[in-house]
Amino acid sequence: MYVIILDAILSYFPKYQKQEWAQYIRKAADFTEAPIRKYLPKDVPMDPSPLIVIILLQLIKALW
Repeated sequence: MYVIILDAILSYFPKYQKQEWAQYIRKAADFTEAPIRKYLPKDVPMDPSPLIVIILLQLIKALW
């Protein structure tokens, strides 16, 4: 969950997106966000997939 939050924060700083460590964070976050992005419309001004993943993780945690 922390990787997803960190990836969302880094998306606001384009200066760091080319850094190697930021790309590793992006790859790790995309592992969970990419399947959800396939079902979302492309013309949304903001990407809600991190929020959806966090809600799903919390729901799984609560039900477990």
